[in-house]
Amino acid sequence: MASQRVLIVGGVAGGASCAARLRRLDERAEIFLYERGPDISFANCGLPYHIGGVIPQRQQLLVATTETFRDTFNVEVRTRHEVTKIHRQERTVEVRNVSSGALSVEPYDCLVLSPGAAPIRPRVAGIDLPGVFSLRTLEDTDRILEWIGRRNATRAVVVGAGYIGLEMVENLVERGMEVTVLELLSQIMPPMDPEMVAPVQEAMIREGVDLQAANGLAALEEGPDGTINVIGRDGRKFNAEIVILAIGVAPDVKLAKEAGLEIGALGGIRVDEHMRTSDPHIFAVGDAVEVRDWITGRWSVIPLAGPASRQGRIAADVICGRDSKYRGSQGTGVVGLFGYTLATTGANEKTLRRLSIPHQKVYTHTANHATYYPGAEVMAMKVLFDPDSGRILGAQAVGGAGVEKRIDVIAMAMQKHGTVYDLEEAELCYAPQYGSARDPVNIAGFVAGNVLRGDVDVVHWEDWLERQKSGQAKPLVVDVRPASAAAVVPGTVTIPLGELRARLGELPKDQEIWVHCGVGRNSYYASRILSQNGFKVRNLSGGFTSYTAMPKEGC
Repeated sequence: MASQRVLIVGGVAGGASCAARLRRLDERAEIFLYERGPDISFANCGLPYHIGGVIPQRQQLLVATTETFRDTFNVEVRTRHEVTKIHRQERTVEVRNVSSGALSVEPYDCLVLSPGAAPIRPRVAGIDLPGVFSLRTLEDTDRILEWIGRRNATRAVVVGAGYIGLEMVENLVERGMEVTVLELLSQIMPPMDPEMVAPVQEAMIREGVDLQAANGLAALEEGPDGTINVIGRDGRKFNAEIVILAIGVAPDVKLAKEAGLEIGALGGIRVDEHMRTSDPHIFAVGDAVEVRDWITGRWSVIPLAGPASRQGRIAADVICGRDSKYRGSQGTGVVGLFGYTLATTGANEKTLRRLSIPHQKVYTHTANHATYYPGAEVMAMKVLFDPDSGRILGAQAVGGAGVEKRIDVIAMAMQKHGTVYDLEEAELCYAPQYGSARDPVNIAGFVAGNVLRGDVDVVHWEDWLERQKSGQAKPLVVDVRPASAAAVVPGTVTIPLGELRARLGELPKDQEIWVHCGVGRNSYYASRILSQNGFKVRNLSGGFTSYTAMPKEGC
């Protein structure tokens, strides 16, 4: 293999993994890594937890240092050096020393772009006021901590309730601060569907967080005593001593765009399955690129560390002559908040509806391990699947311990084109403190498989709500929970499951019957009894638990 000169622009997950992989594959290559900041590889996902004190030492966030790359990988790392221009015809780049301002020109055989994504700062009045921060780098973290300490800040506004926003909320509360959250959408955690995040939103309110959903940022203005008034779109003002912008990120494509590389409709650098850009000598990885969505096949921008790291490896493989391919991103992610874990993979229902992709769904509410073993916690799970083949299109789960494990299992099944039938057959670890003989993953598969085989006809609470609003014939809703159930759905008839067979004569055969219980299991048993006795019956998926989580204005 002839020696080649590879320049990498940007470190962290994408660039750093590419550099390390390149060296492992090619000992003779000249590898240069340019980073405009002072740190080449740091745990940006851990930044909120340093602010909250969970990670006490700044040094713990440094994944690898310049010395590590020099001594272990023989990579020439040049921090505080910014690549300012690409000359594609000459295969050179212009580099500016951030400290001295000195310029140099560097040749390359292959160029890898890993510039990441920049926090979105909306164009509103007051956005540049002192005390308004974004969070991307260790230096951002230093500035936030310095501001909080110097001002002895006790009130904060977080704008945005995605991954970073929620992590910042929890860590600011951990510091004893009063926190208000402004979120433009009607729900937190946009990658998930609204009914799945409902219990977490309630937990935020219990923790004293002022959650302002469906109320985006309109403007900022100076408040009394050096504070900031954050003005919501509804006109209300929220006073704070510090504001954290966590609205999202936009691909950093300035360098690529000026070089004439193809930029996609979503604003990211367009790459092929080998991570090549429109220039065969230039690759791009990480948060700045557009890749194919594994489920929908559409172009997508998914700024997550895991995909960035794998993309860096693939670019290195291809540079070294291997036929590696990136199969696409499916957006597997997790976040923790006030004792809850929220995890998701694949498409959510909002996306499937927007793209008119046929789908079916089921909800389950099962314990994370054997209920007879102390500490069992219920997790809510939603699985979306193709109504014909049963191919899994997406899954979401909310609960305590073990949520991310189940979503990881389903994510891997999806990568192998798995179906809900595969979830039925999945052989997973079982001991009382870790799981059950029928794991929550199996249960989700059983429920979905029952639907596809025609053993049960499911319906959902938004269908019930639509029937209430429309002039359609309303079904008879039968609650098969014990008569002692504390709360009931308006307009329902209660017939406990144990009494159902003896009371069949009370039910009409000329009217559709929708049954529910607490979580959907006993109502499944009831639907089997009723269907085999000639009744037209449908099972309300997820039972009363899903009803309580449903946005009452509709899903």
